[in-house]
Amino acid sequence: MMAPKSVNIGLHHLRFAVAAADSGSLRQAADLLSVRHSVLSRSITQFEHLIGVALFERSTSGVVPTASGRRILQLSRIILEQVETLVATGISSGKGESGRLSIGFCTSISAGNLRASLVEFRRLAPRVDIATIERSRVRLMNALQNDAIDIVLVPGQRQSPDNERLPVWSERIMIVIPKDHPLATHDDIHWTDLRNETILMSQYDPSADIENILVSNLVAEDKRPAIKRHDVGRGVLKNLISMGLGVSLVLESDIGASFEGLTYREIQDGTGASLISFHAHWRKDNQNPALQRFLSLLAERYPFPSVGG
Repeated sequence: MMAPKSVNIGLHHLRFAVAAADSGSLRQAADLLSVRHSVLSRSITQFEHLIGVALFERSTSGVVPTASGRRILQLSRIILEQVETLVATGISSGKGESGRLSIGFCTSISAGNLRASLVEFRRLAPRVDIATIERSRVRLMNALQNDAIDIVLVPGQRQSPDNERLPVWSERIMIVIPKDHPLATHDDIHWTDLRNETILMSQYDPSADIENILVSNLVAEDKRPAIKRHDVGRGVLKNLISMGLGVSLVLESDIGASFEGLTYREIQDGTGASLISFHAHWRKDNQNPALQRFLSLLAERYPFPSVGG
């Protein structure tokens, strides 16, 4: 009996396809993964043959997932995340809890409080192996419940009965615009200034929290800007902005990931800067000494949630 074709699918097929989807380009994905363009292209073509569907629509401007491809890519991301969690759990068991701290987040670490906290903890505890995991808030909280992550730092105040929670910092909401955009000349930008804009939003966290604040500030639907959601990461979204397809809203921690031709401006509401608060979440029964040390650092650095880094 002939074995099913799916047994020939390897993790490299999944990684190459996900990288191509995130980059929007086979060549950029190959550069990111440090492989030859021909190797990546051949792997994706082989993957498509094995599953029997086309993952991408290809053109001279890049690649875009097909309807079937989006579902396959979603499953591929989940599988890769599960493999990474499996490996991380194995490493943690081998080294002992006191030697490792896994930190989950769904925001940028290019600047801001999270980056500063990680740098400070590295200075204070150089022998602790820090593992950082960037995922959606739902997946991070699930991993926390499954004891696969020590601590999660995310926007919002939702809490599980099994978890402890600590308010840490707040981040300003920023608009990302081309440097020649009319709003780039404004000293103050308010939510009402966005009414005629097209807002490009990632489907990943923390975009949902930002969108909720936008809606709360612009209650009437006819006063709100057009919102277009894209299944891409922050890097691809900035490419779309630079192409003149719209503007976007991010948190201030994203400022460190500068992009040529784009600039950031603070969004203000009636009382000043528009803010999103962050909380740390961890399991009550987690006795990892490294976690306790990191919590002490957070409590010392952020006795009251503050703005900026």
